[in-house]
Formats: sequence, structure tokens, C-alpha cells
Amino acid sequence: MNCYLVREPDGFTLIDTCLPGSGPGIAAAAKAAGAPIRRILLTHAHMDHVGSVDDLVSVLPSVTVAAFERTLPLLRRPADKTLLPDEPQDSFGGGLPGIATPVTQVLQDGDLLGSLRCIATPGHIPGHMSFLDERDGTLYAGDALITVGKLAVCGWTPWYFPLPTAVMWSKALALASAKKLLDYPIERYASGHGPVREGGIAALKRAVAEASA
Repeated sequence: MNCYLVREPDGFTLIDTCLPGSGPGIAAAAKAAGAPIRRILLTHAHMDHVGSVDDLVSVLPSVTVAAFERTLPLLRRPADKTLLPDEPQDSFGGGLPGIATPVTQVLQDGDLLGSLRCIATPGHIPGHMSFLDERDGTLYAGDALITVGKLAVCGWTPWYFPLPTAVMWSKALALASAKKLLDYPIERYASGHGPVREGGIAALKRAVAEASA
């Protein structure tokens, strides 16, 4: 699993925080890279993405925590999994531990946070959001796309990496989100699971075609 430090003029934006216990390693990586963590940005509410938020905030008291508005109920303790009337009425799994830290910046689809364009990409879970660095075309895709083995839409991952599909919410919505991303100038994919992969829009078109077959 991955989290990412994205350098901005004032320091780092940290995208996701991995499992509980990952905080010291993340803080050490930022220190070694020579800049402070200014913001924590969450793709979605699953444990392997929010697990170290509270630990990091305890040592970074001035850090901003940002998340998509639709994600906020899933970050409560206990999580509120109530679906909206216009959403697919399907169940979804995965650990939702919530966070004690208040979200201090609420994001909407299309917002720009520093260099990152915020793009709503639900499907894996309600409220999922991806972030496109408009400087170099890197898409921080969370679990909307998976790069284990190849670039794949969540729900169509290789047989040897079934977990994202096993806990996901709506394959139809995940595919619609992937098709939405075709409209953005993406050069490479940095997902929650797997290596960073190049390939631009051509790679995403192949992944969408495989999921649509």
C-alpha cells in the first residue's frame, strides 16, 4: 500500500496515511526530504488510507486535514454508511475506523488544492476522490485505479490481488469514474496499491476497455 508526499512551495501535501503505525515512517520520510508536512489529503475512508491520521496530527498540530464532503460521514466513529437516495444501494466492506481529528478543509469535486485538482471518483467506496497534479500529470488515484501487475479499474484487478474488489461498493460506478478520468491530461498513475505506472491516457483507455468487455 502507498501514500505520497507531494511537494508544494510551502512544504508537502501528504496523500493518505496507510495503516495505523505508519506515522513515524511517514514523518521521517518528509524530514529526510527536507520539508514539513502542511496538509493531509484523504482519497477515502478505508483503514489502509486513514490509519495514521491521528498519530500524525498529534506531532503536526498545525497540519490541515482535507477530505471530500461525501467522505465525512464515513470518517465518523462509528462510521455512518447511510447511502444517499441517488447512489447505488449496494453494500460495501473494508475497515472504516474513522478518525478523531476534525477535517479542517472540506473538498468538492473540481476544487484545486495547491497543485492538485480534486476529482470525485466513487465506486470503490462512496466519497472516493482522486487528485491530479496539474504540473506534471500525475494522478493520485487512491483505489479508483490499481497498478498491481498492470493499470486496472478497481473491480477488475488481477486474480492475485482480489482485496480491492472484495470490499468495493459499485463496479458500475467505478467504471463510470474511470471513464470520467479520460477527460483529464494524465501522464502517470500513482495508486494506493502497486508501483507508479506511466502510460498516459492510452493506458487508461486499455484499462477501461478491459473493464467494459
